[in-house]
Amino acid sequence: MTQLQKTTLHPLHAEAGARLIDFGGWEMPVQYRSQVEEHHAVRRTAGIFDVGHMRAVDVEGDDAEAFLRGLLANDVAKLDDGRALYSCMLNARGGVKDDLIIYRRGAGRYRAVLNAATAMADIDWMAEHISGDCRINLRDDRTIVALQGPKATELLPKLVDAALADAAVALKPFRCTEAGDVFIGRTGYTGEDGFEVVLPVDAAADFWRAAVDAGAEPCGLGARDTLRLEAGMNLYGQDMDEDTFPAEAGLSWTVALEPGDRDFVGRAALEAADPQRRLIGLVLEGRGVMRGHMAVRFANGATGETTSGSHSPTMGASIALARVEGHAEGDAEVCIRDRWLPARVVKPPFVRNGQVRV
Repeated sequence: MTQLQKTTLHPLHAEAGARLIDFGGWEMPVQYRSQVEEHHAVRRTAGIFDVGHMRAVDVEGDDAEAFLRGLLANDVAKLDDGRALYSCMLNARGGVKDDLIIYRRGAGRYRAVLNAATAMADIDWMAEHISGDCRINLRDDRTIVALQGPKATELLPKLVDAALADAAVALKPFRCTEAGDVFIGRTGYTGEDGFEVVLPVDAAADFWRAAVDAGAEPCGLGARDTLRLEAGMNLYGQDMDEDTFPAEAGLSWTVALEPGDRDFVGRAALEAADPQRRLIGLVLEGRGVMRGHMAVRFANGATGETTSGSHSPTMGASIALARVEGHAEGDAEVCIRDRWLPARVVKPPFVRNGQVRV
């Protein structure tokens, strides 16, 4: 049996009695008490997540920008110092190899945050395409926590130095700041305001305890999943994979085809492709819970399949993302336990900043 990896905060999760599961080869907390209460805490106050299974990778060197412009579907040339962007990394067929956030820390200095299960394959892929003066450094000496919720800005000054807190609270979304060994991005995966904090592993436990003492609710991966689904955000491996074009995952906006002379991995395949599917949101009309891989059909005969689904604690209804044929129109139905139930087609996000949007 393969030994599960553990984050530096694992002892605190065990001590708190969290229910632990195997998530992409990592033993991670799925919930501490009620998953629904953890979800509501992030929507209403603030929650803290251990996302140390995700990996911080620094890409540095005089040719770092040129390397990343050739690797990513989005264009890092858009970035000024202290800004971040979301991008897909594609395979040669134009399929989504992974999604990531990348921050520009200065000239020739970038930091990427990679998904847990795919991180090592991503690093191998990067190394395969690297050229010139460029170095890839997996930061095993750092871990990541996410402080999310409308009161995150009130709590952060209790957790880091005053000057750093002031700088972080002043950030606009998708901006970053850092001081010493602590790096803070105003990003997140919950549809709420908040921060992702990259800090030394030996400082993580004190940060976590201080956040909880200040009022942040410890939250597990269960609440993280319902929050990100309400926010309409894709989960790699469920809503997209290497056989999915960005357009079929609702991510066309992350592909920068201009300037036209920028070549990147997968560009030629994307330009030749004619995607026949698209991603939509569904709200179940009535009782039941949609999950992934449920059949979807439409009044005009088009079909599809749910990719993610769950009960939405904020909406009190079942919601799902579904990939369907491009010509799908009219009334939709989802097959749950051999029964076709009506669902309303919507455009995600379902919830953003605590407000229902559909």
